[in-house]
Amino acid sequence: MILPKVRDPRLVTIRRGGLLTDTDHARLARWAAVCAEHVLPLFEDEHPSDGRPRDAVEAARAWARGELGMMDARARGGHAMGAARPLHGAARYAACSAGQAACVGHVAEHDLGAAACAIRAARAADPRDSGAGRAERDWQREQLDDEIRALVLEDQVRRDAICWSAFAD
Repeated sequence: MILPKVRDPRLVTIRRGGLLTDTDHARLARWAAVCAEHVLPLFEDEHPSDGRPRDAVEAARAWARGELGMMDARARGGHAMGAARPLHGAARYAACSAGQAACVGHVAEHDLGAAACAIRAARAADPRDSGAGRAERDWQREQLDDEIRALVLEDQVRRDAICWSAFAD
């Protein structure tokens, strides 16, 4: 569960009565795609013939560029989640991250789903390294556009408990 019961209007698009501009919505999708792509090798190394998660990352980017409709991007996210379903560990979380990224066009708050799943993938990839999740989180934060940095960081604090405590120190 990554979506809050009470939505932050800053993460709801203007056309749905919120404050999120299309430009910042696209920035969130691009950042989510970067987060997912960073851990995608954890899936692809185990399942090189399954392109669904890679397709979902590309769908997130295509949606952000205005080249793919939201419903098509979301469907590709669902396919990536389907790739994740029978798996365990890092590969599962990496595919989930890709699926979440592709769904940002539908609901902007999936951005943290992509980031949190990527952090979980990094932790699962090296369970003996207690700092693996923190390192992934810090790397993700370095990738944030200045225009959305404060919004994302505040949202990480607000939703950490429903995002598997992926963002806490």
